[in-house]
Amino acid sequence: MQDNLGFERESPRKPTFCEGIAMKRLQFVLAVIVSTFLVACAPTSTSRSTGQTLDDAAITARVKTEIAQTQGIGNAAAINVDTYRGVVSLAGFVDSDQQRRTAGQAAQRVPGVEKVFNNLQLKTKQ
Repeated sequence: MQDNLGFERESPRKPTFCEGIAMKRLQFVLAVIVSTFLVACAPTSTSRSTGQTLDDAAITARVKTEIAQTQGIGNAAAINVDTYRGVVSLAGFVDSDQQRRTAGQAAQRVPGVEKVFNNLQLKTKQ
């Protein structure tokens, strides 16, 4: 048999019965593997998608900047900021209750913040 360019080409042979079964098994195994990866990559109700993780990181950075730029908070580096699905958690130590309230208000002003858990503690006097 010749192709369009005049070269000899073997005619394709039909697969044997066993080769057909092996091909079906291979297709099934590949479909299961792909399905497993797709399910494993899907976010669950307790996890975050990649986009949500990036959004939370951006909110954390904006909250840290807002706290650092707010007058009356003192050492903003002593305040840890964590964000999960738009909920901000503040932790660390401050000198006064006023600084604690001001830091919480600064975090609440940042766009994208749903709620603020203000876990800041007052430093003990020595």
